[in-house]
Amino acid sequence: MSFTDMRQWIGRLEKEGELRRITAEVHWDRELGAITRRVLEKKGPALLFENITGYKTGRCTKLLASGLGNRDRLALALGFPRDVSNGDLVQHVMKKNRETIPPRLVTEGSVKDVIISGRDIDQTEFPVPRWHYLEGGRYIHTFSGVVTRDPETRVMNVGIYRGMIGQKNTTPFLLIKGGQHWGQHFLKYSARKEPMPVACVIGWDPIMPFLAGSPIPPGVCEWDVMGAYRGEPAELIRCETVDLEVPASAEIVIEGFISDDPATYETEGPFGEFTGYVSDIPTPRPSMRITCITHRREPIFRGCLEGTLPGSYSENSVMSSVQRAAIAWNILTAAGIPGVRDVFVPPITNGVNIVVQIKKAYQGQPKQIAAALWGASAAQFRYKNVIVVEEDIDPSSYEQVDWAFAHRVNAGHEGIVVFPGIFGSPIDPSTPLEERDVAQLGTGLWNRVLIDATRSWKFERREAWGGERFPPTVRPAPEDEARVRERWEELGLGDL
Repeated sequence: MSFTDMRQWIGRLEKEGELRRITAEVHWDRELGAITRRVLEKKGPALLFENITGYKTGRCTKLLASGLGNRDRLALALGFPRDVSNGDLVQHVMKKNRETIPPRLVTEGSVKDVIISGRDIDQTEFPVPRWHYLEGGRYIHTFSGVVTRDPETRVMNVGIYRGMIGQKNTTPFLLIKGGQHWGQHFLKYSARKEPMPVACVIGWDPIMPFLAGSPIPPGVCEWDVMGAYRGEPAELIRCETVDLEVPASAEIVIEGFISDDPATYETEGPFGEFTGYVSDIPTPRPSMRITCITHRREPIFRGCLEGTLPGSYSENSVMSSVQRAAIAWNILTAAGIPGVRDVFVPPITNGVNIVVQIKKAYQGQPKQIAAALWGASAAQFRYKNVIVVEEDIDPSSYEQVDWAFAHRVNAGHEGIVVFPGIFGSPIDPSTPLEERDVAQLGTGLWNRVLIDATRSWKFERREAWGGERFPPTVRPAPEDEARVRERWEELGLGDL
């Protein structure tokens, strides 16, 4: 199912009982973020704030948060019933990530209802929150689709990157030149001594942030993949001041340029990141100079409370649980690794941890899995810790994975492998600051780890164990279990 715009998505959420309209007055500074966190902790609905202090009238008066804040809402966004299994969602995403339907260019769209340029540009006319009390400012880009174009191939990229209000017409971003697709575009523009054109899309079909927050392979445009998910072309319209195209029915589009001239940099940070920690000291970063803002009449701002804590999953972590598992599974398939049965990314880890279930074919298979994942560009912020289990272990069950870890891993016998000094996240609080210096290193550095929680093939098979390498478990014999199932009602246990 595709949604023509964010308003249709809001309508679907409300119909499904997955939306709460907040009509009491809420302040954009800290209070809105604290309310959103409390609702996430209670596994509550998406929130549409309709009475924001200082924004009861004016250009924009409403804000949507947590639209994809739980698995049920993600399933609805992908066109599935709420009770769909994790495996079915992952398989669907694996398939769709490899398909494309090119967008269709149109000449008219509601995103052009209002066009703002020159001295009239003022980002503070939108109810942009300061989500957390320790953040360095008002973060206008937490869930925006940030559009750039490769100046050589002309292929566009749509990503999610954090950006805060600097001046009324500037936005400093966390822009990593080495690992991110827009960072690669930025390097090419910098080599040409040209500023990079940028368009930031705020509010559209929920498939946009789902894909913009995922590393689609270089050379493939996210608009094309979104078309495959939607089952129809995305209708795009040309921007006013930059050579880019954006959804014609988006709520808000902010256009501008980012230069690599340090004289244009502005201070950015700190920010409450997906790790659940407030990351980074205030740092000079590339800043977008805004040349135009277009929006619908009475636009609805779209924001995301970032940061995952135990019992409180952000939208990013919910999306990552499915998308990062699908991307990893496709990486392993492309690497020719046999026997992959399931892949699970715990939402609490945002893809930093990943569990791969296999039918083991040879002793070195878990190491091959880790090497394939760590060598992929998708591993920039993800797959730091890889756990491999066999098909008798449900990878989505922490209890089962913990049992395998306890009784199938012996650290002195290859069960744990550390791979130091590889590229990784520059916002991981467990990494020393000097290894997060993007200006010097181009990226962060990680020490990654593999936990091989499979049964070792170095053990000899034993006749006493039925010809297996490990002793049998205490599970009853299959015939005993079958008899118990037959007698369940007779035993008076049918209500269990």
